[in-house]
Amino acid sequence: MAVTPPEAATPDAAGQSVGYRVEDGVAIVELRRPAAGNALDAALRSGLLAAVRRVAGASAGDGDGDGDGDGNGEPVRAVLLTAQGRNFCVGQDLKEHAEALEHGPAAAFAVVRAEYNPLVEALHALPQPVVVALEGACVGAGLGLALCADVRVASQGARFSTAFTGIGLAADSGLSLSLAQAVGPSRAAALMLLGDRLDAGDAQLTGLVHRVVPDGQAAAEALALARRLAAGPTAAYGEVKALLREAAAGAGLSAVLEREAAAQERLGATDDHRGAVRSFLAKEKPSFEGR
Repeated sequence: MAVTPPEAATPDAAGQSVGYRVEDGVAIVELRRPAAGNALDAALRSGLLAAVRRVAGASAGDGDGDGDGDGNGEPVRAVLLTAQGRNFCVGQDLKEHAEALEHGPAAAFAVVRAEYNPLVEALHALPQPVVVALEGACVGAGLGLALCADVRVASQGARFSTAFTGIGLAADSGLSLSLAQAVGPSRAAALMLLGDRLDAGDAQLTGLVHRVVPDGQAAAEALALARRLAAGPTAAYGEVKALLREAAAGAGLSAVLEREAAAQERLGATDDHRGAVRSFLAKEKPSFEGR
């Protein structure tokens, strides 16, 4: 949760909070509440979770060869998370939150376990690489969503803040873990306690974002990276993501070494690996199908 003024929390004109389409193997998930800074109300949260689950249910070239993809015959091999308007996401819709508080804190904060937690878990669990395009404000739970992505592209005018302590809260959306992993425990503590705002340059220096581009170009650059990933060895990407999750969960060195060995054995049996080795020896560019 975090921080949009009540007067900004109005639905977008199209009435559809989340867009979803697949292009060139990339599932493009778009937040569509630009007039509200893409504040996370019930419709937007629900739409995002449905979109992420749709990606999870689509074939990512996992080796079964059924090609069922997203129901339209096209496998989803990478994901782009983006947003309409000037801001990526200003966090929880505070007008909605204030109305829920009238029924008591238990009612207002039930949304964390019921909606935010499943959304963050579903995003982290995706085997496909996830790229996010960040323009303008990325605040509170919006920052939590951004940190679910594997690659983050920000515009020069993007700005980042945890924002929670500014309204007397701690953190949700996984920020206690994901922010510390991105910038280190010390920086994460300062950002969460002080609520200081980072600009794009500082965010890149701290590791919060991976690439900074001119304003208005984050979506195009992020899409280019997502297409690049979609054309790559997606089976290997899935294994990389799983290994990183296990390491972040505190797996010891011996366990990591064994899991890496098992992953290499699985990948060594794929057409992608064998074909890439042949292409390398022939001095040709490899092609990957995710199996």
